[in-house]
Amino acid sequence: MENQKVNPVVWFEIYVDDMKRAQKFYETILKVELTDLPMPPGEIELEMKFFPSDMAAFGSSGALVKMKGFEASGNSTLIYFGSEDCSIEEARIEAAGGKVFKPKMSIGEYGFIVLGTDTEGNMFGIHSMK
Repeated sequence: MENQKVNPVVWFEIYVDDMKRAQKFYETILKVELTDLPMPPGEIELEMKFFPSDMAAFGSSGALVKMKGFEASGNSTLIYFGSEDCSIEEARIEAAGGKVFKPKMSIGEYGFIVLGTDTEGNMFGIHSMK
């Protein structure tokens, strides 16, 4: 890899069992609108709701995914969403049907994080510098 400063993450997927419930959860806590992208017909039964993104900008994008034969909450990848102040999203987690696993805490010079679980049992993080 030529440029070690470029973010190597280009995509993420959060697997869900109930797409409508998960979509409502993330739209509520992040105040974003997820969009549907029709999948071409094929062997894989797949439904995806995409997070807003600019593929030409820094960072990565991703989607909620419902795929036959792949259940939610069984993986070990943790996605962090960026925030101005992660306590704002923390305050929305339980009202949206999730759980706060670790309230806002300092990670020293690297800012602050909140850890939560979504309606599907997936753990996720929120990061902010204040």
